[in-house]
Amino acid sequence: MAPLLICFMQISFCPARSLVRSSMDANTNSGSSARAERKQQEKAKIIQREKQRQTVKTISRLLQKAEGERTQEDRALLQEHQDTVQELSRRQSRRSLLKRKQEEVFDDAENLKAKVKQLAEELQQAKHVVLYTGAGISTAASIPDYRGPNGVWTQLQKGRSVSASDLSRAEPTLTHMCIWMLHKVKMVQHVVSQNCDGLHLRSGLPRHALSELHGNMFIEVCDSCSPAREFIRLFDVTERTALHRHGTGRLCPHCRVELRDTIVHFGERGTLEQPLNWKGAAEAAQRADLILCLGSSLKVLKKYSCLWCMNRPANKRPKLYIVNLQWTPKDNLATLKIHGKCDAVMGLLMEELGLEIPVYNRSQDPIFSLAKPLSTQEQKSHTREEIAPPSALEDTSQDAQGEATAVQGGWFGRGYAKARRKKKTV
Repeated sequence: MAPLLICFMQISFCPARSLVRSSMDANTNSGSSARAERKQQEKAKIIQREKQRQTVKTISRLLQKAEGERTQEDRALLQEHQDTVQELSRRQSRRSLLKRKQEEVFDDAENLKAKVKQLAEELQQAKHVVLYTGAGISTAASIPDYRGPNGVWTQLQKGRSVSASDLSRAEPTLTHMCIWMLHKVKMVQHVVSQNCDGLHLRSGLPRHALSELHGNMFIEVCDSCSPAREFIRLFDVTERTALHRHGTGRLCPHCRVELRDTIVHFGERGTLEQPLNWKGAAEAAQRADLILCLGSSLKVLKKYSCLWCMNRPANKRPKLYIVNLQWTPKDNLATLKIHGKCDAVMGLLMEELGLEIPVYNRSQDPIFSLAKPLSTQEQKSHTREEIAPPSALEDTSQDAQGEATAVQGGWFGRGYAKARRKKKTV
């Protein structure tokens, strides 16, 4: 009986096994078919994209031909691909517009003087004047701007390498000193700066009249103390810092927590009271009846809506005056646009106002009285050059004329690397 039972069991289970195998084979065939179909679709997409690229190249080459040089076949091909022709035309228009925006425009001497005279008259009549300053006011101190013809971002976009000298060697420019004088005679009430170079502070401008929205390279703070403690140094404190990494390596002498820099990088939001002083900037903007923008592309400042009083009716907003060689996104809102270098414009302005242009005096630089010396243990905590007081100042004029040496790290050096990464991503 046992052999018969085994045989019966084998006969009973054989159909089920056949059904399972058939189902597995069907699933395998179905999976293979689906994969093959997906591959075929991907291949078709690649071929289609390549055809489109070739069409664009062909149409672009035909559009570069003069009208009289095009054959009947060329004209027929252009007529057949009208969508591509229109898209290439739009691209060319955008490129031309961008190129025009990047070009520097200079007012002639007579026009420049007339515009400055108008600005001088408005300044004398205004009750609350606020200045917005950008990198353009520091180029005379050998600090490059960002978007000018020789600016940091411009050079990087052209694939050129950029090096930076130690920015602590820079001194306040004629424009910085003119701004200081205008505040002294109460013609300017507040200065809102995008610059991190600390030159407004070193010119003698009072802290309460200054908002450094993106920080100051000479200041480190302890935000663990309440209120936050501020330490002004004679050197660039940003040597070890970068985007989302602000520790300077030194410790607060009161709570022993690591100090941080004050720099606000692209993609970050500044939260410190000083030196950012956002409260002072917002209050000044609300009271302003005239805003003068010096050397700023306004591509970053335009995003700070509280600085432009956009909640007011158009006829009650402050008058806007812009000094810049290039296009800015606020040009169409400006009462007057002056195309000139900041030092040249400010020199003419002071002449129209009958004010003397003060000369920067290192012995009166406030940073020497404000700076807190490092402890003995911290003496080797940085490698950056310190600002030498007048008594220890050596003649470095010949060195300054030499080739700039690269400075790694810090708010300026790190900006280069970030721009390179962004360019590669695009």
